[in-house]
Amino acid sequence: MQPKKQFSSSQNSDRQGSSNQDAASAMPFVKRRKNCPFELAKVDGIDYKDTETLKQFITERGKILPRRITGVSYYYQKVLKQAIKRARHMALLPFVADE
Repeated sequence: MQPKKQFSSSQNSDRQGSSNQDAASAMPFVKRRKNCPFELAKVDGIDYKDTETLKQFITERGKILPRRITGVSYYYQKVLKQAIKRARHMALLPFVADE
């Protein structure tokens, strides 16, 4: 027989206090779903000549940001990738950042 684990009074008060909190604070790392900025703006397509929009989705080093960071949908991420690659090929965006 294992003896039951005894909690100190500070641990008991912490456990009782957490039961009174709402569900959001009980799970502090709940991920909020990001909305696609292109779907919210009801964009028809992404133009490779619009470098200001494309620059929002690349890092300082010139890498394309992933969907989990930007919140872009699967379809628009594919279109965005192609637009960034076209802009790089046309020398509108750099392939790598200047050091």
